[in-house]
Amino acid sequence: MDGFNTLSKMIIGEQVIDKSRFIGIAVPLTTLEQIEETMLKIREEYPNARHYVYAYRLYDRFIEKSSDDGEPQGTGGRPILDILQHRNIWNVLLVVVRYFGGILLGTGGLSRAYGGTARLVTNDTDLKRSIIYHIYLLRLPYEWFEVLKYQFDQHNWLIENEGFSEVIQLLAYIPKQEVELFIKWIDNFTRKQVHYEDQGTVWK
Repeated sequence: MDGFNTLSKMIIGEQVIDKSRFIGIAVPLTTLEQIEETMLKIREEYPNARHYVYAYRLYDRFIEKSSDDGEPQGTGGRPILDILQHRNIWNVLLVVVRYFGGILLGTGGLSRAYGGTARLVTNDTDLKRSIIYHIYLLRLPYEWFEVLKYQFDQHNWLIENEGFSEVIQLLAYIPKQEVELFIKWIDNFTRKQVHYEDQGTVWK
């Protein structure tokens, strides 16, 4: 996989269907421990609801799960998980809290309600793309600093953790598919005057 979609912040959306309130809460996270903590907080913040239906996907080890939390099997968690899968969303917990309004919706109505609420809080404008980067530690003479910063901007490569001592050290984040291009470019452009070490990979 070259990349996936995720959220940069918590998103909340709500709709009322036949007097039942459906409140969708999408939370970015990365661990099972965070999921447990977040579920507890949501139950505290939205007390006395009839159902807390959810689905989550964690990119690490490709873990995904859904729960109907008492709704008829397949009518709640599955439609939420389908939305996450269809939009290639990972590292997100999506909970739909239901306050029952007294009118039964039927299995089809429930699936549409939970799936529709999940859609509300995973709007395309709220998604961000996460891709894999190779990290390189660069050590460079001061005279190369401004030139390289400009060139990195032109290539849309990221620079972080700049440190200034006898030489300048910084971390360069290069998209996985551009690694070969980067190595050829930096060796040619700097005439091998800039030293770099591969520090592994990260999703950003």
